[in-house]
Amino acid sequence: MDPLRYLLILLACLAVTLPLELLLGARVYRRPRRLLAALAPVVALFVLWDLAAVARGHWWFDPRYTTGVRLLGLPVEEWLFFVVVPLCALLTYEVLGRTRHLLRLGRGPSTTESDKKGPFLSPQAGGGRGR
Repeated sequence: MDPLRYLLILLACLAVTLPLELLLGARVYRRPRRLLAALAPVVALFVLWDLAAVARGHWWFDPRYTTGVRLLGLPVEEWLFFVVVPLCALLTYEVLGRTRHLLRLGRGPSTTESDKKGPFLSPQAGGGRGR
């Protein structure tokens, strides 16, 4: 069980946030190009960071908790971590933005300057809620 621990934690993260897409309409998986554009720089930056830290001996991976499968010197679980954690964060961010927008619809006239600009994830605000 120990070699699968890292993978199981990542799977649990995905399982916990999947309802955000399916039930609450986060629309993250439904926009693969935007998802790739958001994830690619994060993955690239943190993989480079990890590779440098491992090369300098500042960081290591306990083989007891990984499967042993490596890609460019990093455990496959670490690569997945750099995809899963930002993905879960995006799902949460999108749902919170949608919820904020829906809550705002129930209020009366806007009174603050930020309210007048509309929801922070709307197409007008540059957040790209469209296709």
